[in-house]
Amino acid sequence: MLKFFLHLSREEQRERFLSRIDRPEKNWKLDASDVAERRHWDAYQQAYEAAIRATAAPHAPWYVVPADRKWLTRLLVVEAVVEALEAIDPHYPRLDAEGLARLHAARTALRNEAD
Repeated sequence: MLKFFLHLSREEQRERFLSRIDRPEKNWKLDASDVAERRHWDAYQQAYEAAIRATAAPHAPWYVVPADRKWLTRLLVVEAVVEALEAIDPHYPRLDAEGLARLHAARTALRNEAD
């Protein structure tokens, strides 16, 4: 399991909020309560840090990713996912003899169906 915390700076959040106000097609993305919640920025940061510390584990790490630049955020997340997939070296499941026999029987049944 991979967990990602996309860390947006306070200034970038402000800029995105202003953009959501200024661009009618983005108005739906902002609620007035979002702006009011900014007053609790420091408390939220402490809560995030505590949650990450309490839930990080070697088998399920947190990746704290800078999120001010979307292209960089996406790149870092993709790199972490690729690295994790390479580490587990996934393969399609292989059927045993019994499973292969069921598939062959299914093929025969399908080929013998009337159109």
